[in-house]
Amino acid sequence: MYPTIRADGSGSQGWGSGASMLTEMAQSTDDESSGYWYPDEGGATTVDVLNLLRRYRTAETAMRARTRSSMGMNETDLMALRFLLREQRRGNPVRPADLADHLHITRASVTSLVDRLVRDGHATRVPHPTDRRTLLIVPTSHSDEEVRATLGPMHQRMLHIVDGLSEAERAVVARFLAGMAAAVEEAADDQPSEGAAQASAT
Repeated sequence: MYPTIRADGSGSQGWGSGASMLTEMAQSTDDESSGYWYPDEGGATTVDVLNLLRRYRTAETAMRARTRSSMGMNETDLMALRFLLREQRRGNPVRPADLADHLHITRASVTSLVDRLVRDGHATRVPHPTDRRTLLIVPTSHSDEEVRATLGPMHQRMLHIVDGLSEAERAVVARFLAGMAAAVEEAADDQPSEGAAQASAT
């Protein structure tokens, strides 16, 4: 069962005294295993949307775990393979440096990663057509077929859902998802830096 967020309005009023605050927090913790709490100022609709978003994230996380398990790959290797396949469809050659930049890993780490992809038959190294000093990383046809077989049906179902939306509905969904992504990306700005945290502790 997916964790849910309370929609009974108990968090919409002021906390009151410190004892009351602790009581409310304890009740929320007992009722909600997730540990999350959202203000219910806008009614149940806001809470329902956030719950559905969390449900989607949970389902996607489980799907990625199943994909890694079926393909015998770790998370970083799977991200690398998906990047290689995407760039191949776009006609963009991929150097090891491009892969390192995309994954935010060191050049030494990307060498080991590519070694694993080549060893397991997911990619090959080929000479650059104009710079013989550079090698390109190319996904194999086998890996493309395996990813399509693993994720293809799910992607088709997702496309069917999006295609069923009107243009206005797609615009609303796109604005919502872009806003949620920005909210999560900006969360890092809310966290004090390590130096600031140490300074405040002294």
